[in-house]
Amino acid sequence: MQRRVFVKSGALALVTMGLSPSFLRRTAFGMELPATRKGKVLICLFQRGAADALNVVVPHGERAYYAMRPTIAVPQPATGARNATIDLDGFFGLHPSLAPFKPLYDQRLLAIIHAVGSPSTTRSHFDAQDYMESGTPDDKTTTDGWLNRYLAVRGTCDECRLQDTTAGTRAAENRPAAFRAVAFAPQTPRILEGPAPTIAMNSLDEFSVRATGTQAERLEALYRTGSADIVHATGSETFDAVRMLRAANPQQYQPSNNAVYPRSPFGQRLKQIAQLIKAGVGLEIAFADVGGWDTHVNQGGATGQLAQRLDDFAQSVGALVADLGDRMADVTILSMSEFGRMVRENGNGGTDHGHAGAMFVIGGDVLGGKVHGRWPGLEPEQLYEGRDLALTTDFRAVFSEVAARHLGAQRLDVIFPGYTQGAPPGLLG
Repeated sequence: MQRRVFVKSGALALVTMGLSPSFLRRTAFGMELPATRKGKVLICLFQRGAADALNVVVPHGERAYYAMRPTIAVPQPATGARNATIDLDGFFGLHPSLAPFKPLYDQRLLAIIHAVGSPSTTRSHFDAQDYMESGTPDDKTTTDGWLNRYLAVRGTCDECRLQDTTAGTRAAENRPAAFRAVAFAPQTPRILEGPAPTIAMNSLDEFSVRATGTQAERLEALYRTGSADIVHATGSETFDAVRMLRAANPQQYQPSNNAVYPRSPFGQRLKQIAQLIKAGVGLEIAFADVGGWDTHVNQGGATGQLAQRLDDFAQSVGALVADLGDRMADVTILSMSEFGRMVRENGNGGTDHGHAGAMFVIGGDVLGGKVHGRWPGLEPEQLYEGRDLALTTDFRAVFSEVAARHLGAQRLDVIFPGYTQGAPPGLLG
């Protein structure tokens, strides 16, 4: 098989590299990237469908919350009900299904941001997700995601350049890790689209299996020939990554600290993120998403549809934190959802598309034990367009602080173009 035929045929799908229309540009760019920054890891979790922030982080001290949600409001802590809100500070509390988050909050590992989101007025899931992942609200011309821009900027910044590019061996040793950025998804998510190399896969098992056997050996032989073509570097690194996974033996992985991951797809994705971190494969960015948050009908309050979704989310994240143990000192977990839900419940026992929402930030360098952000209130005159939780924190303020203080990003003007940096929310030390 000729190399040009191989590239044209798209055979790289066998190893589930995150292909996109910008694949060749990304691969060429990847050959120039210097060493990845070691140590810090950012795990981004996208709750797709617009999670109802008011029932996730409950403003139980707000009279209007209960007035506008007569059947789906979560009971106040003072009621003593079995499924009452878990109090945090006398005003805010966690949904009872988020019980695994309370110890993290008490240990100051968990920070919450309320009334946060996009300044865009859209109520479209597709557009709002696109804006949050691109980092450029209301700008549909952006072609890459903010995490990929971080990878590209971080990879080419002056402080990260190799001191001696003439030594071939040293250059090879300082080449970016094949697993520097990994998305557990069938295809590259919008947030990681762009020129910097990334990998998208459904599971570690699938990645290994699809790149083993006689056919994989032939592909590797093809990649190992020649040194100047733009496919060579990424192909070589991919097979190196396969060998890393074989050595890590993901099928035999045993979580630490008695961590028990749910058998759900989301739980298993987080388990595999922990595997990659512990395997020392150079992971810097991990991404996973989970759907099912579009609760227009029969949302439920302390129990029901939303409660079940939150239970899986909290049990999965809680297991990840426990499994990583001391490694959480270098890990930050960031959750996001495209927007919140309408304050008033609808006639179907659910909530419709809203505006501002809530985010969680978990990690060793997080200034936790606090609900951050300015609370706008839920009285009719305080609502956005008379119906929604008003926005007081731009999501880019959260993302840029995490990128700068946790990952060490400096070119925030490139990562979030058009955004005027204000005072950070104060989420990380």
